[in-house]
Amino acid sequence: MAPSASDLLDLDITGIAHGGTFIARHEGRVVFVADAIPGERVRARITDASKPSFWRAEAVEVLDASPHRRGHVWAEADISRDPDDRAGGADLGHIALDHQRVLKRQVLAEALDKFAGGGLEAPEVSAVDDRDGTRWRTRVSLHVDDDGVIGPYAARSHRVIPVTSFPLARAGVEAEALALKNLKPGRVDLVESADGTVHVLRRSERGKRHAAPAIIERVGDRAFRLDADGFWQVHPAAAATLDAAVRRALDGRVDPSATHLDLYGGVGLLASSLAAAGATDIVTVESSRRATGHAADNLADLGATAVTARVDRYLASFPEGTAAGAVVLDPPRAGAGKTVVEGVHALRPDAIVYVACDPVALARDLGTFRGLGWEVQSLEAFDLFPHSHHFEAIALMTR
Repeated sequence: MAPSASDLLDLDITGIAHGGTFIARHEGRVVFVADAIPGERVRARITDASKPSFWRAEAVEVLDASPHRRGHVWAEADISRDPDDRAGGADLGHIALDHQRVLKRQVLAEALDKFAGGGLEAPEVSAVDDRDGTRWRTRVSLHVDDDGVIGPYAARSHRVIPVTSFPLARAGVEAEALALKNLKPGRVDLVESADGTVHVLRRSERGKRHAAPAIIERVGDRAFRLDADGFWQVHPAAAATLDAAVRRALDGRVDPSATHLDLYGGVGLLASSLAAAGATDIVTVESSRRATGHAADNLADLGATAVTARVDRYLASFPEGTAAGAVVLDPPRAGAGKTVVEGVHALRPDAIVYVACDPVALARDLGTFRGLGWEVQSLEAFDLFPHSHHFEAIALMTR
């Protein structure tokens, strides 16, 4: 008989799942358990037993601890608190930092084996600094409920919980977050730009937001202008890390006479990486008109063309037989998808660099590319989101 929500089970944790939960089995059924570590035995509270193939649960007590368990980096997310009161956003914060990266590599390896066709070795997930994995979030989203409570959502819920610390946030962001008070229901985004200024952006319950100011971010000597509420990497070292990785992947593979594409280009970061690798004719494509406008300004000295369009529609607009040089794509978490992959393939590019923030989406798209005759030449992975299950991976493909 299926348990009811809130029933307790003692479970042996055998692995990590994509998405930051952990794997156990009960009478042959998979149970996805939050706040555990492979190798542990935990007591877990069932939260969802509605699916016939799997249940979901949350660890409430550690019966046999892993040697990799640590006191949670965020006290308000620790296992000592009731699961309903644990802050969300740091789902690996109870695990030693080096072991977090081992687990992330396992997630990537399993995704590649399952969805990319096998035969690909997952790289180590590299640290991008020598810090303890705190004080890296330049962007934090908080919420205000109908009672005026300000804070993050509880893990795996939309319930706002008050907190007294934000250890993953930059110090200035934490200070501004803790000073917030007397706000109407809605959402508050805090954004620290490269000059250290923290911008507080409010959005009401109905989604209306005050106009966001423009800010400047920097990678090396290059400045990138964008709206404060526009997309930019969250870790201070992330943009430079990805820029360097794309340059490495394209080293010696860029024909200066060809047209090169930066797809899902945002405000032009990876288009500038193409230019640094030797490209002189670059088109960057992005669906956000505001971002494209900024990209045009940010890349003006490089002579790049910024196009506002959905990537799938842009690729479909090319006449048959059109060819491209190198293609860089940095799709959203859902991945590029079959239509975009086939559209890129049809351009017969010299090389493809795929920047991914989701290992399963990356693996699926790599599987599609490989089915079309592409080979993965290199893979790198970076821990740009310490104490969470997220990380970035970059793949170079050639025909």
